[in-house]
Amino acid sequence: MPAFGRIVEASPNKPYLSIGVELEIGALQHVMESLSPPPQTSGKINRGVFVTDFHAPLADCLLRLTRLLDAPSAIPALYPLIMREICYWLLTSPYGGEVANVVLGGSHTQGVIQAIHSLRENFDRPIRIEELADGARMSASAFHRQFKLTTLMTPLQFQKQLRLLEARRLMLTDSVSAEAAAYQVGYESASQFSREYARTFGAPPRRDIVRIKTPETLLMESPMLHVPVRLEPQTSAV
Repeated sequence: MPAFGRIVEASPNKPYLSIGVELEIGALQHVMESLSPPPQTSGKINRGVFVTDFHAPLADCLLRLTRLLDAPSAIPALYPLIMREICYWLLTSPYGGEVANVVLGGSHTQGVIQAIHSLRENFDRPIRIEELADGARMSASAFHRQFKLTTLMTPLQFQKQLRLLEARRLMLTDSVSAEAAAYQVGYESASQFSREYARTFGAPPRRDIVRIKTPETLLMESPMLHVPVRLEPQTSAV
């Protein structure tokens, strides 16, 4: 999901760290089959994002997963086991039903997930709702409704968020000019990019980047475009 946030506490001695993990639907299904009783589901797609406390067992899994980056030879043997454990803790959490809905949500759920992956991989290209709907095996109206129910955004809004977040990252970390960033993420008009950027981030591109780079805000603003670090090739993920 495209998002941007504010880091409220961080310092050079205690930096803010975050991690994103892609879950394989096959692994979730396998773990669900072993649960007795299985998590209760509503049978309906709810919002695609929820926030919950980070309890110790799940935190320990993610810490061990991160440490595998220092032991590449251990990844093939240990990564699948840790991922199954992560699936277990998620499915047995208070939001287990929400996670299970993704697994059991049927073809419409999988169609929306497929469209999200397509948009993430091709956000710099023009999109046609009809093509996304065909890929999801839904009518255009049904796809639009289902996508917004899951993401709280239309497909075009979703793509725009991805573009703006990536443009912000390019300007902030790669020192790319606003105009170059606009064209690189798929905009055809630099003025349209500037208007949409200001509406989203509260200031035009150049002013926003200068503000972020000032010492008092450098550790506070965090543009987040989900680009996962893969420990091994994955096929179907949510």
